[in-house]
Amino acid sequence: MVDPTQTSDQRLIKGAKARATIARHAVDVASVEGLTNLSLGKLAADLGVSKSGVATLFGSKENLQLAAVQTAREVFVEHVVKPTSGEPAGIRRLRALVDRWLDYIAEPVMPGGCFRVATTVEFDSREGAVRDAIAADRRDWLTLLEKEIRRAQDEGHLGGHDPHALAFQLDALVAAANTGARIGDETAVPTARAIVDGLLGDGA
Repeated sequence: MVDPTQTSDQRLIKGAKARATIARHAVDVASVEGLTNLSLGKLAADLGVSKSGVATLFGSKENLQLAAVQTAREVFVEHVVKPTSGEPAGIRRLRALVDRWLDYIAEPVMPGGCFRVATTVEFDSREGAVRDAIAADRRDWLTLLEKEIRRAQDEGHLGGHDPHALAFQLDALVAAANTGARIGDETAVPTARAIVDGLLGDGA
């Protein structure tokens, strides 16, 4: 006799995997075309699944957009934040975070470059849950930068800098580098790295 509980668990696992696959593809598409242009039908066609199946998993376009924002955050953490965890807290980890973010832009994981930069511009003047999720993600990133700046200052580095202002500068600098790189400016990332050197030093 088939255990109905086991069957239900298998369906949940299968559904979760399908949802993750679709959300990850949505991130790639949105990085180029924007979250606004995400289409349940297009994603279904791209992945060879039914539109009704995608609709069942997400319920609405907004839910799909929110899933894309969360998935993009997880990708960013995996490629930028986690690899720096072995660095000593403070100036070295701060420098590693910025270097990894610039690497993430120079060799983009997503076809449209940094998802955060693209979607922040797209939703900055809108209202709603998607904008709120994007804004919260940006706040978390700035908070992380500020924390490492304060730790660096405790070590005797970056004297005279306001942590929030410096985090803002770094965020704006790398965002500009992403935009420049996407439109073919080969100097964008190297120029950003040089400015970071001036702001943070060698990170030693």
